[in-house]
Amino acid sequence: MRCVTAPVFHRFVAIGDSFTEGVGDPDASRPNAVRGWADRVAEVLATRTDQFGYANLAVRGRTLRPILDQQLEPAIALAPDLITVYAGGNDLIRPRCDVDALGELYDDAIGKLAATGAVVGVFTAFDPGGGGPFARLRGRFAIYNERVREIAERHGAVVLDSWRMRPEHPERMWSEDRLHLGPLGHRAVAIAVLDTLGVPHELDLSDPTGSLGDAPFRAGRRADLDWAVKHAAPWIKRRLTGKSSGDGVTAKRPTLEPI
Repeated sequence: MRCVTAPVFHRFVAIGDSFTEGVGDPDASRPNAVRGWADRVAEVLATRTDQFGYANLAVRGRTLRPILDQQLEPAIALAPDLITVYAGGNDLIRPRCDVDALGELYDDAIGKLAATGAVVGVFTAFDPGGGGPFARLRGRFAIYNERVREIAERHGAVVLDSWRMRPEHPERMWSEDRLHLGPLGHRAVAIAVLDTLGVPHELDLSDPTGSLGDAPFRAGRRADLDWAVKHAAPWIKRRLTGKSSGDGVTAKRPTLEPI
């Protein structure tokens, strides 16, 4: 679907952590073996111009400071006309987190990006809800999101509001690890991003071919125990040993290329 009045972007750069890299949406044919919402957005944007490049500098496991230290200047150097930033999620789930300090770092970074003239899209964190492993951090998430909205307003950035996404069946959106989006969740975010930017598309949440697979998220005590053994325990071990799921992982699309 083409719309002459809708925005056309030629250079899309995405920075962040596993959310933007695409973890939870496996695709062995792609770099780092993941697809994700950003790839899906890029695929739509590419249909609107014959001159389109897409770079994805995101690396799983990164907290906000390393994202800004390692990805901000390389992203600016690519001269994007659209750049999306998701950072801070890994900070928020740490035992200790200074939300105000995160906000100061983020404010400075978004100011630098906005000064380039690119359209800048910033994400709020998802609502962890009243149950699940991160329910006790809900207030921290909400405060962080208010800072994100304040920063976006100050610098004229677009807010891509994950917090307000209310899918009919939220359990279908998440992967087995309960931390990353599954394929359907990544598609839902792609739809939300395109809609927020005002870019027409034909994506929806139906799955007529079965390509998105069964919902991997399972509830119940047995599922909770399995999750604790397979996912929670390794995550805690990494925190205690100073390891990261992103150790040895590099950006899957470090330069602007067609998709």
